[in-house]
Amino acid sequence: MHEYTSTARVWGLSCPGFPEEVSRARRWTRDILRGSPLADDAELIVSELSANAVLHTASGMQTGSFHLALAVSPQVIALSVTDEGGTGTAPKVEQPNEDAVHGRGLGMVSVIAHRIVVHGSHSGYTVTAELFTDIQPGGHPC
Repeated sequence: MHEYTSTARVWGLSCPGFPEEVSRARRWTRDILRGSPLADDAELIVSELSANAVLHTASGMQTGSFHLALAVSPQVIALSVTDEGGTGTAPKVEQPNEDAVHGRGLGMVSVIAHRIVVHGSHSGYTVTAELFTDIQPGGHPC
């Protein structure tokens, strides 16, 4: 293999921070991963991460936006959502009480994804969820 070529394919999408853009992000993900056994899991992850960006960060303000990146290689599908920050705290998995209306999304993503990485600061966070392609949908590596 040539040193400057890669088997990974990468796509990007920028969306205005409107709630209806979450469905656009889902469709975009589904279209790219059509035929993959991990497409449903990836679509759900993108939906949750995009909704979190719109609901909980400056991305959901009138002029806000969020950005998606999707990378596919033979080993992994990596889904990243970058928000515009403004929260002061990094996204984290929470254990909400049973009456809570919010707070379960990232926890659900952590169950579906094989790995989650959060990068950034109060000016914007990127949450990347990885699905390993050699593991069955919904499964986790040993």
